[in-house]
Amino acid sequence: MADERAERRLAAILAADVVGYSRLIGIDEAGTLGALKAIRNELIDASIAAHRGRIVKLTGDGMLVEFPSVVNAVACAVDIQRGMNQRSADVPDHRRIEFRIGINLGDVVVEEGDIFGDGVNVAARLEGIAEPGGICISASVREHVGNRLDIAFEDAGEQKLKNIERPVRVYRVAFMETVARATGVAVMSTSREKPSIAVLPFSNMSGDPEQEYFADGMTEDLITDLSKVSGLSVIARNSVFTYKGRATDVQEVSRRFNVATILEGSVRKAGQRVRISAQLVDGKDGTHLWADRYDRDLTDIFALQDEITHAIVEQLKVRLLPTEKRAIEAEPTQNLDAYNYYLQGRQFYHLHSTQKALIAQRLFRRAVELDPLYARAYSGLADCAWVLFMNHYEGADPDEIMAASTTALKLDPTLAEAHASHGMALHLFGRQKDAREEFEKAIALGPNLFEAFYLYAYACRDSGDPEGAARLYGRAAELAPDDYRTLMLQSGMLRDLGRLPEFRATAHAGLKRAEQALKSHPDIPLPASLGASILAAMGERERALEWAARALAIAPDDPLTHYNVACVYALLHETEKALDLIEPWSERVNKVTRNWLANDTDFDGIRDHPRFKALLRPVD
Repeated sequence: MADERAERRLAAILAADVVGYSRLIGIDEAGTLGALKAIRNELIDASIAAHRGRIVKLTGDGMLVEFPSVVNAVACAVDIQRGMNQRSADVPDHRRIEFRIGINLGDVVVEEGDIFGDGVNVAARLEGIAEPGGICISASVREHVGNRLDIAFEDAGEQKLKNIERPVRVYRVAFMETVARATGVAVMSTSREKPSIAVLPFSNMSGDPEQEYFADGMTEDLITDLSKVSGLSVIARNSVFTYKGRATDVQEVSRRFNVATILEGSVRKAGQRVRISAQLVDGKDGTHLWADRYDRDLTDIFALQDEITHAIVEQLKVRLLPTEKRAIEAEPTQNLDAYNYYLQGRQFYHLHSTQKALIAQRLFRRAVELDPLYARAYSGLADCAWVLFMNHYEGADPDEIMAASTTALKLDPTLAEAHASHGMALHLFGRQKDAREEFEKAIALGPNLFEAFYLYAYACRDSGDPEGAARLYGRAAELAPDDYRTLMLQSGMLRDLGRLPEFRATAHAGLKRAEQALKSHPDIPLPASLGASILAAMGERERALEWAARALAIAPDDPLTHYNVACVYALLHETEKALDLIEPWSERVNKVTRNWLANDTDFDGIRDHPRFKALLRPVD
């Protein structure tokens, strides 16, 4: 008779083991065991936690993990293998630790925390046939993942697996980082990858600097449309915009982003006419694959974007699915003035300061006044409400984030940025499980959406998950190579985790980005105040105080600047100065942002001070 405590359910199962474990132990037992422990602590456990996995069991050379969805399981496996590839780059072949991973979706029996059944057995057999550094998945996993992850799959056909009655159709995950040196298997060729493209910022040829927002908006919209094509790999907006205003070598861009093709162009807007020139360039040798020029009325702007997108898809010989075609051709608004206000709002929003967010908010509000059905404008309002809330602007309210993101999703349930904003709203209201689901939806719909990873990282950090926050901030930093916030916030998480060499390396990189941000926008205090807190954590007292003074000089009345500089003083044991800054700040915040004081390790040195304890009293 079956145990009444057993439960039967459908589950996504990941099985992994170390290639050549016995050989590695024979060469260096202590070194191998120590390296495996470090890999688990620094990579695997964090990846599993970030993707909501549950470790069912561990063996000396492997593990069995259960996930709530196949997308989470595959994304986690890819993160692990990519992370292992990076860690092993300089390790001699005979000492390199590599994993095989198998993933299956199937029926399992759960009993006292363990899992059994065919679903588990198939996952284990798939792991056994995976290449070192590779991932094998079953057809059921491939079907459920669809095009929701930015990876390709190689059909390995039906395989007869040991002790499995029926043949199983197997797919291999194909990504460039898959390396199997131990068996001499070459890196998977780019011919099996999706065609890849980077859209460089279009030049503003209007002769009017105030039209810069329109050229930027055209670039963003083309990136958005191309990202809807599952057969294409498209570099994120934040990454390509590091080339804005710079003379570029397309071959250097191609190497940096590992893409085969580059789209570049220009925009000239005059009155109600617009001229767009675009050209597609081979990233390897710089030859032109396609070029065209379009002269149209502004009323044709969305049709023009569709035309360029279709031309690129045709040139790259990518199959456009019917749903993707409809998504690309769907006009975001029929009101050109609303679109104009939206583009201007996005330009100000990307500067991430209180004053710029207030300007962006006014522009987004004007857009929704002109078109109450404009989903992206409502998403912009949610983004602005978040920035103002984060910056402790008086009157900022989480209800605004919730209301605007909810409206955006009602109007367009496929809008990735709206799911990200909605996830943050749910987090602020304490609905952590629902928030994580929204963040996962945002990432599935927009794998290159910076805000999805950035907001998800904040939620992890705020809810006591520094490992998840560190990983997500890291991904956000990859998507935005000029963003100083991500690296600085990631460095704080690495410090809290005790990963001090990584903390220092990440902090130094973040400081370089902050210095550049201060040069570009000397009126924005955040790079100086965040940089000061990082310098203080690194023990660089004089530089920390210099940066803190600069931040206060830029924005002497800004609450967020006061908070960050208070962190600096606390880390430097200037207790009274820290409290003098933080006490007025604490009077303006609610119970949500008061969590910052309760959880921020920068204040650990003054946590027992009576004045600090008073700041943590419950809010009515």
